[in-house]
Amino acid sequence: MSAKREVPPLPPLLSPLVDAHTHLDACGATDAESTKVIVDRAASVGVGQIVTVADDLAAAQWAVRAAHWDSRVYAAVALHPTRADALDEHAKAELTRLAADPRVVAIGETGLDYYWPGKLEGCADIETQIEGFRWHIELAKQTRKPLMIHNREADHDLLTVLLDEGAPETVVFHCFSSDANMALSCVAEGYVLSFSGTVSFRNAHELREAAKLVPDEAILVETDAPYLTPHPYRGAPNESYCLPYTVRALAELREQDPADLAKITAANARRVYGI
Repeated sequence: MSAKREVPPLPPLLSPLVDAHTHLDACGATDAESTKVIVDRAASVGVGQIVTVADDLAAAQWAVRAAHWDSRVYAAVALHPTRADALDEHAKAELTRLAADPRVVAIGETGLDYYWPGKLEGCADIETQIEGFRWHIELAKQTRKPLMIHNREADHDLLTVLLDEGAPETVVFHCFSSDANMALSCVAEGYVLSFSGTVSFRNAHELREAAKLVPDEAILVETDAPYLTPHPYRGAPNESYCLPYTVRALAELREQDPADLAKITAANARRVYGI
């Protein structure tokens, strides 16, 4: 059995940065004090603002509380597509209530996940996921807040549903993981693509080619912590403070100065989320 990976060290300062998608609760934050510890650690390396994202109803309620505990934290609320079968009338009413909170800056993460059905017990089937995705699209349009998308192995159907429903003004593909053709299709529609630590993985050839094609005005960076820790710490626990590792890897790939890319992505995040 391999030893548990040690946590990555603090990277050199790279500022300003915004973590466009993380899960503070899954990183161990439980209350205002523990949230502050994580956010302070991120701020020490230049990550000054964080969007913490829900995947179920309890996480959505927690994310909104966290956004009120610390002014550097913002929330996104939704049911993850694999949990779409929990989107009953009570959940819809509660998500609608939470979405109206001024500290909520996006509806997400929602979308389609074709990897887990049949593999994960209790995972919503594809039809239920599509129905849930349609409902979240409408909520984003009603609240005039960005739609934050989770997409796993569902490129064609996801774009089809967005076209059929009519996409909200702002659509963010969180943790973009598709190829160059999908990237170009999204850019053509005016969607925003957010890149996580996976873009630093040397074996992610198609993703790395896609990342080169995204115009500056359509790119964000995120951690999706506690998952997807960037190279060379892949497999270790991730946290918002690790974002500079991803930005430096992405800048090298795109042949940009890391400081310039940090400023670009931070400005984009503030524009997209209205923060």
